[in-house]
Amino acid sequence: MKKDLHPELFDVTVHCTCGNQFVTRSTKTEIRSTLCSACHPFYTGTQKFVDTAGRIDKFAQRYQDKSKK
Repeated sequence: MKKDLHPELFDVTVHCTCGNQFVTRSTKTEIRSTLCSACHPFYTGTQKFVDTAGRIDKFAQRYQDKSKK
């Protein structure tokens, strides 16, 4: 077998924005994720919006006024 062919594997802790953490192996030394199996709607069965800029509220207000007319 050829030497130095495969990249080095590291034991890393994956950090999700929901606060969930788990350990896996990767060629990267650090992994940060926005979605994981603990917060993804497919796995949880619930829908959760991550809206930091208030875009959903602006959209709802804009089209709520038009639906009343």
